[in-house]
Parts: sequence; C-alpha cells; structure tokens
Amino acid sequence: MTEPRSDAAVPPASLAASGDDTLYAELVKIARSELARHQRRGTLDTRSLVHETWIKLHDTDPSRYASRKHFYATAAHAMRHVVIDYARARQAQRRGSGTELLSLDVVDMQPLALDAQVEQLVQMDAALERLAQADPRLVQVVELRYFTGLDVREIAELLGVSEPTIKRDTRVAKAFLEKELAAG
Repeated sequence: MTEPRSDAAVPPASLAASGDDTLYAELVKIARSELARHQRRGTLDTRSLVHETWIKLHDTDPSRYASRKHFYATAAHAMRHVVIDYARARQAQRRGSGTELLSLDVVDMQPLALDAQVEQLVQMDAALERLAQADPRLVQVVELRYFTGLDVREIAELLGVSEPTIKRDTRVAKAFLEKELAAG
C-alpha cells in the first residue's frame, strides 16, 4: 500500500477541496491493497469493495473529513462493514454447512480467505463491537491494520502515537479478541 501522507502534509482544507475524485482514488488504492493482501475469493473483488464502500462514504460531504487520519479511519470502518455484510450474506447462503474453527490469522493481520471463514468473520465483528465499548482506539488499530493493510509505522503516524504504542495496542486487542472468540 502506498504510504499515507501525514496530516501536516495535507491540510484539511485541501483534502476537502480535492473532492470526490481524490477520495474515490484513495478508496481504490486501499481496496486493491486489502484484497491483494488477503487474496479474497468469490464475488467480493476490488471493484465491488470500492463501490460498496463508496456508497457508504459518498452520502457525506468530502469536507466532513477533517484530516487524512479521519478519512482512513472512516474508510477502514466502512470497509469492515462491507466485508462483514458480505460474510453475513454468504453465511445465510451456506447456513447448515460445516464450519471451521477461527484461525487467529485474522487477529495477526495475516491473509484471510473470506469464503472459508464467513461465520468467523461475523463472530470477529461482534467481538470488535464489544472491544469498541472498552477501548475504541484498539478497534481503530485493528481496522487500520487489517482492513486497510497499513503497517505499524503508518498507523502510528496517522493516530499521532508512537510505534511501541501501536504494537502494545495490537497485543492488547489480540488478547481481547482471542478471549472473546474462545468463549464463543
């Protein structure tokens, strides 16, 4: 994925002035990276993910994104929901078929075959919602790492915290998610 520019390099006014085309281009970059990184199979391809995310984001005025950080966080959250909605639809189609145990590769931000772990993605989403009640930043770190493919340095830059803080947040989020998913 391309390196996100810092908020200092892109003033909020110029981000908003860049308009829909720039925001859409950013979504395409994020989605391509996400899908290539996770080797998605099935009908959820770059175009579908971008379009569904764009629909979720487009109803708002581009000036609503106060910074690059805000745009990335909003896009990551929207992509998460597009993927979860897709997983729920696939789950409804396959209800009753055998399921696999959730691989904590999801938590480790490793490649994930969406079709193979539909039910587990839905469980992961519920666990992330519970985590958001305890610490919203931890969820933001998971979303930025997993759904946009940003690395620790990029996330630290976007959130304005140190790299060790992001690493610590990742460990805490992983421990929370492991506990929640083990409880079923």
